[in-house]
Parts: sequence; structure tokens; C-alpha cells
Amino acid sequence: MQFGVFSVGDVTIDPTTGRAPSEAERIESMTRIALKAEEVGLDVFATGEHHNPPFVVSSPTTHLGYIAAKTERLLLSTSTTLITTNDPVKIAEDYAFLQHLSGGRVDLMMGRGNTGPVYPWFGKDIRDGIKLAVENYHLLRTLWREPVVNWQGRFRTPLQGYTSTPAPLDGTPPFVWHGSIRSTEIAEQAAYYGDGFFHNHIFWNSEHTEQMVRLYRRRFEHYGHGAADQAIVGLGGQVFMADTEAEAKRFFRPYFDNAPVYGHGPSLEDFSTMTPLTVGTPEQVIERTLGFADYAGDYQRQLFLVDHAGLPTEVVLEQLEILGREVVPVLRAEFERRRPAHVPSDPPTHASLVAAGPDSPHHLVEPARASLVEEGVTRPSRDRARA
Repeated sequence: MQFGVFSVGDVTIDPTTGRAPSEAERIESMTRIALKAEEVGLDVFATGEHHNPPFVVSSPTTHLGYIAAKTERLLLSTSTTLITTNDPVKIAEDYAFLQHLSGGRVDLMMGRGNTGPVYPWFGKDIRDGIKLAVENYHLLRTLWREPVVNWQGRFRTPLQGYTSTPAPLDGTPPFVWHGSIRSTEIAEQAAYYGDGFFHNHIFWNSEHTEQMVRLYRRRFEHYGHGAADQAIVGLGGQVFMADTEAEAKRFFRPYFDNAPVYGHGPSLEDFSTMTPLTVGTPEQVIERTLGFADYAGDYQRQLFLVDHAGLPTEVVLEQLEILGREVVPVLRAEFERRRPAHVPSDPPTHASLVAAGPDSPHHLVEPARASLVEEGVTRPSRDRARA
């Protein structure tokens, strides 16, 4: 099972000092967090993508390429790649290039984003969000899997005889997750292609998470990718730890109360009851996280948000030390002890996908068994040219 951290890259005032980091300081902080994640034995660092204040993460591949040069083992991912407002042609180029730079240590998570004004900034209409996600991702898959592409869709100019460069490393496209908080169409999309489904799992109760993951698993099996319990699932979570629960809550409370996303709402105690937020001891984090499988099933990736809401960098690095030293080793062993033998312990990696060979389902543009059109989910017509 893979464990890691993800960052949304917010520039937030520290409520205890009244000071916000500069953008340069925040970018440096995220870099330090990624390097610390590898140092303490975590598997994944993932960055978000935003194009509006108070966030600085507008160029994920630039940052991940820099981190790749400073790490050896860490898997580099995204907690959102905006499939709706980015051009799929540019995504195909950028992430294939990052594959080459990192030696294959890259996957990515498609998302629609949750900031409405971003859509018109990039010439899009938020009312087309789902349709954009479906069409753009299908084009992205085609660009990564066919050497010459002729394409005509609804949301971009046609492509004639186009070849994406560089081609994916070893002829093997990156593994893709589809992230969604509440859109059933995205869970359906992930299941259709046999890709991973990541539920952010931070703002919603366990019943909602269970419903979304169960839908994905059921449809994964429907499309012929394997049994429902073999579907590739990832979950988010947020933690803050100290020696005692009281100390953890005392320190974290002002950051929670003033957080740009969930601050000024429910109390820390209420929010911790309603959502997976865990503020307490390492033992409490272990117990709470192990409980995720009770309603989500055995899953393959767990990412923690640890640097949100203005927390000082040094505090975040201490949290990573605790994760790497006291929490993740126990979680890793216990999750694997419970996992049935037929359920994958890890999501696909570049090495495993290369080993599966060019005839594996991963290399298909779309599954042979089913059609999104038949299932009532639209995709564009296209004319493909094979070299």
C-alpha cells in the first residue's frame, strides 16, 4: 500500500502570528515537505493545481520536475490536474516529459477543480464541466496511445495527423486517477477505463465516501476490469498529531478555526466527528485510518493533508517525522495483514505497467467490452489514424 502527502499550496496567514508566507516561501516549503516525505519513508508526494489566489500551485509539472531532480524514490503525483480547463494536448506533452525526467516516477489525478471563475479565464464554461472532463480525458488517452491522431470533438479545434511528443516513457502512459468529491459521473469514468478512483475524503462523512467508492467498484466490475474489491481506490485524509489529544487540539484549533476552506463553520470537535479529520495522538490516527477500510474496502493509496491553513513549515516537517516513524509503519503492516490475497496491495506503477507488456488493457484507448455512449455518458466522435 502506498502512503504519502498532498498539498493544495495555499498561502494562508498564520493565525497565531498574523503573518503569511510569501509565494516564494510557500513554494520552498512545499519542496521541503516533498523531500522530507522521501526522507521519512513515505511513497508519494502530490501537488494540487490552482490558478487563483491564495494558491501558488499553477505549474505542477515544473515543481514536480524540480523535486524529481532532488529525489530518488519518491513517486510524484498530483492531487488535481485540471482536465477541464487545461488543453489535453499540453497535458499529454507535459506529463510524458515529466515521465522521462523522473524515470517513470509519475502518475496523476484528473479533477475538475472547485473554483468557478477559473473556467472563463481559460475560455471554458463551468456548466460544461462534466462534458469537458469526459471529452478531454478521452483525447488525452488517445494522444498517449496512438502515434498519429485525427480528432474532432466539441470543445477544441480538430487535430489532423498530430503526434504528441515526447511519447510516453517506454511506450507506457502514466497511470491515472480520477478524483471527485461528489460527481458520480467521474466515478463512472474511472470505472469505465479501469483507472484509479480517488475520493478526497476530507469534507464528507463516511456514508458519502462509502457510496461513491461503492459505485466506482460496482461499475469497475461491470466493465470487466476485475472483481469490485480489486478496483484501485485512493483516499485522502487530514491529521494533526501531538503526544496527547488535548495538546494536539490546543495547537491546531486556531488553524482550524481560521482555515480558508472550513474555518468559521462547525467546531473542531463537530468536524472531526462528521469527517475523517483526526486531531490527536499517533495511536488515534492509526485507529481512525484503519477504520477507513471498514466502509471503503481494501484500498491502495492513502494521502494525508498536513500543510494546510497556515501551519508553520517546521511544524509540518515534525508531523511528517511522526507519520514516517510512528504511524505509517503500523498502518502499512496492519492494512496488508488484513488484505485478501486476491486484492492488489499497490496501485499500478510505471514498472508494473511496463512489465504487463504492450498488449495489456492499460494500452487500450478504450475498453473493448463497453461503451460510454451505451451507458449514457457522452464522448466525442473521432477518426483515428494509426501509423
